[in-house]
Amino acid sequence: MPRRISFLVFPQFQILDATGPIAAFEIAERYRPGTYTLHMVAVSPGSIASTSGVCVQASPLGRADAVDTLIVAGGEGSRGAAICAKTRRFVSTCAQRSRRVASVCSGTYVLAAAGLLDGRRATTHWSVTADFSRRFPKVRLDADRIYVRDGKIWSSAGITAGIDLALALISDDLGEDIARRTAQQLVVYRRRPGGQSQFSPLLQMERADGRFGELWDHVRTHLRERLSVADLARLSCMSARNFSRVFTEEVGIAPAKAVERLRVDTARAALESGTPGIQQVAEACGFGNAERMRRSFLRVLGAPPSALKRPGRRALAAETAPP
Repeated sequence: MPRRISFLVFPQFQILDATGPIAAFEIAERYRPGTYTLHMVAVSPGSIASTSGVCVQASPLGRADAVDTLIVAGGEGSRGAAICAKTRRFVSTCAQRSRRVASVCSGTYVLAAAGLLDGRRATTHWSVTADFSRRFPKVRLDADRIYVRDGKIWSSAGITAGIDLALALISDDLGEDIARRTAQQLVVYRRRPGGQSQFSPLLQMERADGRFGELWDHVRTHLRERLSVADLARLSCMSARNFSRVFTEEVGIAPAKAVERLRVDTARAALESGTPGIQQVAEACGFGNAERMRRSFLRVLGAPPSALKRPGRRALAAETAPP
């Protein structure tokens, strides 16, 4: 009998929180027909507007005991959904009667408001972790994880992490081979290296109104240079001590760590695009040599450069190889 996967949406939900996982389950269903039925549900059924203005058609909530897996979307409307008594009751009942309940991005607010996360491990989008921790201090929040499983309750980080979550759920249901083939069809990592902290500082520094926007542009275009804290402070017309303090307060990590993450991110993109030679990439990105780059990759991504070089080609070879 097909498993019913229900996606709970609400006004001002983030559309990719729902459609990303839906695409993953749809592709897995092609590989193993009869596995899933997919349903968009809402407290007030009908046309539901996402934050983008695009509307989706949602069905009534239905019976919780008919749901195999409930996935709660996030988005700007998640706080309103979290204080909706009918939403909380449905989510709580699904937690009792369904096989599993999951959230994407700030959908974690809904799970926490329903009391499902007290004493449990969970994650959410990096940008709301401070607010979430203040509101729900009993939740053991792991802010750097892409997704977290604690018993039958799953949670995931921001937006595209819903696809990572769906692939993990598919692997749990159908095995690693189907999850890997689904990821190949989606052209995404089956397991992306590193946690979400690799993204948040870079995004923060790229804010248009950020104090260090011009500095960051300079760093990006001068990665071959030493870029010490003293160098960056001089470019910012600040003392090294004051620069380190202000930068860390605004960005959330120390300047040296931020530069390292940018170097890793740039090197990773070069390796994935097929740039020949790890040593060449190491020199271009300011690591100096391959061994220093390897150590940085392990610190930031948890994987060496050799594991990331041209994954698309390997995935294509795996998908087109004869059975």
